[in-house]
Amino acid sequence: MSTNSWDPWNYRSGSDFGTGHDLAGLSVQATDGHIGKVDEATYETGGSYLVVDTGPWIFGKKVLLPAAVVRSVDVEKKDIYVDLTKDQIKSSPKFEEGGTWSDTTHRDEVGTYYGQYDKGL
Repeated sequence: MSTNSWDPWNYRSGSDFGTGHDLAGLSVQATDGHIGKVDEATYETGGSYLVVDTGPWIFGKKVLLPAAVVRSVDVEKKDIYVDLTKDQIKSSPKFEEGGTWSDTTHRDEVGTYYGQYDKGL
């Protein structure tokens, strides 16, 4: 893990993304291939994330990705690139049905989980 402070809930500078773009519906690309489409995206300072519908890849599971894992966005190609593998995403903390994506307990678990993969970018 990086010695830099892990800030999971803000988009990185240099991710080629501005809040003027709606990310819902864009494809998400892990370092080793396609993982799904963005179902929901938030743009709140200190609270930004993507909810990704993985479809049949992991049996219809939706996953929460903190904004900081977004490496870049190609609006023309409709692709979002993240610095994670499919297995890293598949092994992320499970979302409890009936909860909300903004639930602080789940977000803390997700932030800690993905923080182990932070490369300080």
